Amino acid sequence: MMIATLRGLLGRKLRTVLTALAIVLGVAMVGGSYILTDSISKAFDSIFASSYTKTDAVISGKALTDESTGGATVPASLLTRVRNTPGVGAAAGEIFNLNSSSDEAKLLDRHGKVVTGNGSPTFGFGIDPAQPRFSPLQLTSGRWAAAPGEVVIDASSAAKYRYRVGDTIGVEVGGPLRRFAVVGVAKYGNVSSIGSATFAIFDVNVARQLLHKHGFDTIAVAASSGVSGAELVKRLAAVVPANAQVRSGQEQAKEDKKGVASFVAFIRYALLAFGLVALFVGAFVIFNTLSITVAQRMREFATLRTLGASRRQILRAVIVEAVVVGLVASLLGLATGFGLAEGLTALFAALGLDLPRTGLVFAPRTAVVAIGLGTAVTLIAGLLPALRATKVPPIAAVREGAALPKGRLARHSLPIGLVLVAASCASIGFGLFVHGPSIATHLATVLGGVLTLFVGVSITASRLVPTLARVVGKTVSSTGGVAGRLARQNAVRNPGRTAATASALMIGLALVACLSVFTKGLLDSHSVAVQHQLNVDYVTVSQNGFSAMPVSVGKAIAQAPGVQVASSVRSERSKFDGANIDVSGVDPSTIASVYRFDWTQGSDASIGSLSGGEAVVRGPWAKKQGLAVGDAFTLRTPGGKPVRLRVAALYKPAKLDELLGDVLIAQKTFDRTFEQPGDAFTFVHASNPAGLRATLAAYPDTQLLTAQQFANSRAKNLKSIIELVYVLLALSVIVSLFGMVNTLVLSVFEQTREIGMLRAVGLTRRQTRRMIRRESIITALIGATLGISLGVGLALALTRALSNQGVTFSVPVLSIAVFTLVAVTAGTLAAILPARRASRLNVLAALQYE
Repeated sequence: MMIATLRGLLGRKLRTVLTALAIVLGVAMVGGSYILTDSISKAFDSIFASSYTKTDAVISGKALTDESTGGATVPASLLTRVRNTPGVGAAAGEIFNLNSSSDEAKLLDRHGKVVTGNGSPTFGFGIDPAQPRFSPLQLTSGRWAAAPGEVVIDASSAAKYRYRVGDTIGVEVGGPLRRFAVVGVAKYGNVSSIGSATFAIFDVNVARQLLHKHGFDTIAVAASSGVSGAELVKRLAAVVPANAQVRSGQEQAKEDKKGVASFVAFIRYALLAFGLVALFVGAFVIFNTLSITVAQRMREFATLRTLGASRRQILRAVIVEAVVVGLVASLLGLATGFGLAEGLTALFAALGLDLPRTGLVFAPRTAVVAIGLGTAVTLIAGLLPALRATKVPPIAAVREGAALPKGRLARHSLPIGLVLVAASCASIGFGLFVHGPSIATHLATVLGGVLTLFVGVSITASRLVPTLARVVGKTVSSTGGVAGRLARQNAVRNPGRTAATASALMIGLALVACLSVFTKGLLDSHSVAVQHQLNVDYVTVSQNGFSAMPVSVGKAIAQAPGVQVASSVRSERSKFDGANIDVSGVDPSTIASVYRFDWTQGSDASIGSLSGGEAVVRGPWAKKQGLAVGDAFTLRTPGGKPVRLRVAALYKPAKLDELLGDVLIAQKTFDRTFEQPGDAFTFVHASNPAGLRATLAAYPDTQLLTAQQFANSRAKNLKSIIELVYVLLALSVIVSLFGMVNTLVLSVFEQTREIGMLRAVGLTRRQTRRMIRRESIITALIGATLGISLGVGLALALTRALSNQGVTFSVPVLSIAVFTLVAVTAGTLAAILPARRASRLNVLAALQYE
């Protein structure tokens, strides 16, 4: 029986290949996700490990907050004490912090433009040229910077922008544009590429001045001969102050990688989600294909039953067929995953998210998960068709026109489908509207509800096919003459098959439509919210929109011709009651004239008279912390410094994209409190934009935007993410395309005698091709109708759940039209091979076909 099953697979090569392709693509996405993220993770491992290969101990400041712009430093005076500690062979202070967003040095190309303006890191490092052993960087040419006008740049930038040792390069670091002599070119450890990140390396004391550092980021220490690393760490622990810490080099490497590890994990799980969607769609394709082939092989199974095969053997044969297809497809998908990983790398680079890599990494876990998932999905999808195959009676082998018996649940398909739809709606509603459960519970109930909804709709869709075929097929059939009418009849003849084929396309289009509708409302609401907060002519921000600008930018703008008001906003993170909060430093005399406050308690006069020990606080945050006007509270800076403040007023924040922090303090207080203060924005009332642009020419990493342009730019990163999601969701549409091809090919096999009869009574080859194409387009339009309707409904539910956050509902009519066109195109493409095959059938052979 096993041999007969395998021979049957080989005898149906085209069907087998088309069936397998649906799984190949899904498994490729899963395998490619693991391969890509493992490769990125290995590159970061190499980067962080090479940072401390010759370092026995690292002293760093204790940063109390996450995502601080400046981080914590150690006093410069500590370096002398460390060098005098017994057991220390060598020590050097460094400006080296891969997790700081303020230690930036922007390189300029030969045209005066910032090399990286898309958000990739632009590191500014400081290394002691007398102690190069501690540097994680390796010179490829030249020497280390040792004087104020010298810099070493990364090898990638040097090659891309054609800089060599001896050239002069513009660098914006900690203030206006400066010119430096390139004295060296370096690379990061053994990593050939660090993605689109750049770095500029200065003498450590020069770097401290440029970056306004009072101390060092770290002090790297090597043990003297005969002293172990563990002993050295123990001795240094007695020397460092309470706001500093000592780790071994290996421990520091692990600590540095923590933030990167969570970022890589996020990319991995996001990509895996799209791979699972593709596999879910593939399950519909597999189910539909095996159901059709079981029906078409009824006489074959009946003959086997006549020859003595038991129901268990028939069941085993179909299951083995599904497992073999799933296993082979998974192996091919895993191999394809290598190419997909390279493609995803190129896609990320095109979107400005180029990441470090040292070569592709293939872990055993990747093979186990990818092959296991692909085989399991195929097996699960093939169970029901396998059970149906066991119901074939032996008498069917000799009975003309015998039909496969329907299952016991077939007559109850409508109530089962409706129950699943109702249960899914309840699950989605619970996840979106019921407060209290954890975020994980909310996500699980929503995702489970959405998957159940797709299954429920696909089950009930067979009852909707005749109506939908008449509606969407009216135009298609009316323009196709006899072939068009035949196409509509073919679509309605087997509504279960048409529904299953359309459901595969439905899932991809539903997700795309949901994303499109939701993001349209989100972006519209976002723009309105940002513009509502501002009362300005222009806004100055960094080129990437989120990096801090030097304080000197705001001061220069205030002195520019035609400027009536220039109000800068600083930003930093602090700690309160164990949680991170955002603190903004504002100019009390000008902020109310450029920002529209919605006061809960207080007025514009409250912030205008803000003193050094006072703060204006977001109302919801104050309520959560139990604070009222007049109450005192204490914040802690990233370095642990306590800041005692009193609540002077409460304001109601914007529902979307609040530009100011939880706590607002005067800029003078902010500058005294935080190391390396920088501006997030400068809001401007001005009548001379040309004068502003001339002023900003000295700061190439800044941009001057109108209020409308600023609102649009705030959503730029969101739009990039949405574009990426569209590309990844396209994979599920491609899987459904193969499903349509498969169904149509099998349909042509099934209708061989019928097509022969139609040809015999006068249907031309052209009309035959047109009939198959029209049937495919009708099926695709049914899928589009179901998918777009579900997508809009899901987006409406999601929008209603977030309405208290200011998100509104808006339908992008043009996008919906494009999705419908995509469905028609998919139907047309899917029909090319089956239509050609049908038109080339030999009429006499077709009439004799069994």
